[in-house]
Formats: sequence, C-alpha cells, structure tokens
Amino acid sequence: MYGHVEKLAEEIKKGASSVEGVEVKLWQVPETLNEEVLGKMSAPPKSDVPIITPNELAEADGFVFGFPTRFGMMAAQFKAFLDATGGLWRTQQLAGKPAGIFYSTGSQGGGQETTALTAITQLVHHGMIFVPIGYTFGAGMFEMEHVKGGSPYGAGTFAGDGSRQPTELELGQAYHQGQYIATITKKLKGAA
Repeated sequence: MYGHVEKLAEEIKKGASSVEGVEVKLWQVPETLNEEVLGKMSAPPKSDVPIITPNELAEADGFVFGFPTRFGMMAAQFKAFLDATGGLWRTQQLAGKPAGIFYSTGSQGGGQETTALTAITQLVHHGMIFVPIGYTFGAGMFEMEHVKGGSPYGAGTFAGDGSRQPTELELGQAYHQGQYIATITKKLKGAA
C-alpha cells in the first residue's frame, strides 16, 4: 500500500539481475480495494509496475513473491491472486519451480514469520520448491542494535504507519535474497 514491498522487490530484482544469464521481471497483483477505500487509507497512487495474470506465472523459471502482512498472513490482494491460479494447480505447471517470499509488516509483532509460514502452503499445493534464505545473509541476520525486518524465511521490513522506509540493511538483505534465489534457479534450470 505504501510502497515498502515494491522497494524490497526492486532490490531483489537488482540482486537477481546481478547473476549472469538471468532475466528478471517485476510484476504486481491486481488491487482489490476500490479507490474510495484506498483514499480513506491515505494510500498513494499505484506504481506503473505491470499487473500480472495467473497464467503468466507459468512462463517463469522461479519466483520471489512479496506481500504486505494483514493480521499475520499475506494481504487479501495476493491471496485473491493465488486463488485464481487453480488452472495452474490442476496441471501442476508450477511444480518443481523454486520460490522465495518476502514481506512488510506494520510492526515488530506484526507477523513476519507467521506470514511466511502461512504463505508456504500456497507454494506446497503448487509443488513449488520453497527457497528460504536461511542465515546466508551472514552478520546482517544477527543485527540487534537497530530495528530490522526479515528472517531466515526471507527479506522483510517494518512499515509502521507508512512513514518508516526500508533501511540499508533491509535493502541489502533483499538484494542478497534476489541474488541467492537467482543462483539456485539457474542451477536447477541448468540441471534439468
């Protein structure tokens, strides 16, 4: 809503693009809230990132899905998009493809890890291979002096009331996640 997921997505794209031979596309899912509701929430206008359709997922070799958190799980907009992937599920067109996740929450207790855990079920039903970042980000995973989003499940940030922006450390973790999953996706595709 406030651009936090998009900021992380842009860094993930940069990280993935740094892997030779990898082509990266950035998409957004359709908005489900009407303009009146968005206005009451003081949501800024949506970016010009293209809107994806479910069938376009089949074209990709791998994914990094990002979403804001609502009550400890992915926002309804993203869930509605995944609910529309029944045809892909029925034919298992996404099976065997690596997928990572990242997220933004309103607060430290906003459900970053529960969002990840509940999102994994979507990947499992499609037969995707969940690729967490684990502790591969190194020392940045152990930062205790500053507020930092993210976890071994994936990159993350805290949006607060929308005014807090992702920190350099959070953006660095997002870049790392993009590079990490692109490397794994490239290896898996090359082994096929």
